[in-house]
Amino acid sequence: MVFGKLYLVPNLLGATKPEQVIPAGSLAIVKRLRHFVVENTRTSRRVLSRIGMDCPIDDIEFIELDKHNAHNLDLMEHLGPCLQGEDMGLMSEAGTPCVADPGALVVDLAHSAGIQVVPLVGPNAMILALMASGFNGQAFAFHGYLPIKSPERQNAIKNLERRSMTNDETELFIETPFRNNAMIADLCKNLHPSTRVCVACNLTCEDELIISQDVAEWKKFKGDLNKKPAVFLVYCEAKR
Repeated sequence: MVFGKLYLVPNLLGATKPEQVIPAGSLAIVKRLRHFVVENTRTSRRVLSRIGMDCPIDDIEFIELDKHNAHNLDLMEHLGPCLQGEDMGLMSEAGTPCVADPGALVVDLAHSAGIQVVPLVGPNAMILALMASGFNGQAFAFHGYLPIKSPERQNAIKNLERRSMTNDETELFIETPFRNNAMIADLCKNLHPSTRVCVACNLTCEDELIISQDVAEWKKFKGDLNKKPAVFLVYCEAKR
């Protein structure tokens, strides 16, 4: 029996028109899909409505991925349509699937079952931020969220600086948007003044903001980054 394909469907990063950030070829594939594995049905329905599906939204099946129980996936429950020869889509809450979300577990399950996995082109906040930072794009690492409490948070920031300097590597991480201003303060407090920091907010949106400068300049920063989805990048060029 021929299995269906699992398409990794890019999501929007904010209030942006789909055709501005997702290629026509990817949109054409998404519009014909009738089964999706998602983190949240309500938000996924909203995005697909904006894309403009070829069928009523109520005719689409949404299979929710419980992030608290994501390690106990069931092949028939989550990928049943693929096993029956129908194509499916996998969507993250924002941006590229499987990056900083539990979707990779579904992809791993698909590979184990012999289902073809097809990544579609679309916005990825980490890659867009790296491109715009001016930092080393040949060696980089994404660290997800840093610890919330000190001294773990302070140690994590200093470790990123040491790792960047040792490996000549760009370090990327994210933060809960309402803690952005506190993160800037912590970076200024714990990093060397010459270390470079980039903050990329609301990428692909009309109010997109990307600031890339050294810590000494960040200490003078008077702006407000509160509640703006952002990617943080740290770069300390290796000493030779």
